[in-house]
Amino acid sequence: MWLAVPAVVLVSVIAYLAWHGYLVPAVDVQTAKVSLTYPSRPLTTLNASGYVVAQRKAAVSSKATGRLEKLYVEEGKRVKTGDVLGVLENADLKATLEEAQAALKVAHAALRNAEAELHDATLNLNRQKSLRESGAVSVQAFDTAEARYKKALASETSARFGVNRVEASIKVAEVNLEYSYIRAPFDGVILTKNADVGEVVAPFGASTNSKAAVATMADMDSIMVEVDVAESSLEKAKVGDAAEIRLDAYPADRFPGTVHMIVPTADRSKATVLTKVKFDRLDPKVLPEMSAKVAFLSRPLKEDEHKPFLGISAACLKQKNGVYSALKVNKDHVKSATVEVGRKWNDTFEILSGLKEGDVVVLSSAKDLKEGRRVNVKE
Repeated sequence: MWLAVPAVVLVSVIAYLAWHGYLVPAVDVQTAKVSLTYPSRPLTTLNASGYVVAQRKAAVSSKATGRLEKLYVEEGKRVKTGDVLGVLENADLKATLEEAQAALKVAHAALRNAEAELHDATLNLNRQKSLRESGAVSVQAFDTAEARYKKALASETSARFGVNRVEASIKVAEVNLEYSYIRAPFDGVILTKNADVGEVVAPFGASTNSKAAVATMADMDSIMVEVDVAESSLEKAKVGDAAEIRLDAYPADRFPGTVHMIVPTADRSKATVLTKVKFDRLDPKVLPEMSAKVAFLSRPLKEDEHKPFLGISAACLKQKNGVYSALKVNKDHVKSATVEVGRKWNDTFEILSGLKEGDVVVLSSAKDLKEGRRVNVKE
């Protein structure tokens, strides 16, 4: 009787081991984890990385050389086309302009005097002509009147040219004075301030210790993402295709974009082609020189496809009589779970119920597994 007890225990142990699959070797399987993913991920045909770059950017400098007297900019300030960013010392240029304006008044006065003299000489000549025809004046008197008229006409012409010359000198003085004002060439945002009041500013920074640029600015409406696409993958990127932009600074955000340009030249050292992707909607928090990653998509995303969903590869699911199921790994065994699926993006299903985030399911195996089978997960 006492010998029967160990036999019963042995049978129970064997039954337990057989039920849990310990009497057969574990099956090697590959697994996938149920996780939140974005619709763009299964639609991605190509990934590339690069930087946000302003397509219109300028280092604003002066055309004249001088000491910076005033500076009206700071980093982040928005400016309009023609706004004065800085002023060079220009008292001498203002004095030159005022001198030219005064000279213009003198020239106009001389012109009026010459016009009056011409008018008088013209009247006198006409009288002399009438008297000459009647024989009332001598030839000498007529010749004197005619000579006076010609001299007055030449003086009036000279005075008129004098006015034109002074007006031209005023334009030169105005241009020289305008060169002392440093203006914004387009609407944009100041990125850096490169000079301070009191420093010498010179074109091209030719002078010793002089600054070539007062400020650097960019048109924030022209920002795009520039990425390098490998030559072997270039056929997957076409102008007009949809794309999704991710910035390292904002990892939780996704920005819709469109392939704007494929630069028609390759970089032989990297075997890549520069590709520009524009933002469909500009966001003020996107700044030039930010690191970015671009996913080129097989089709544009719909309005309801911008939020993450619980997804799994179609290879993890089995379908029978319209019902989907998956083998969920529980420690070293598998357990069948009925799964309710939603939309499908290429080879990825949306999971509505039956699985939760973090669950590990069998992706592939060498045998047709059944529930309870012991498995060995391959890394």
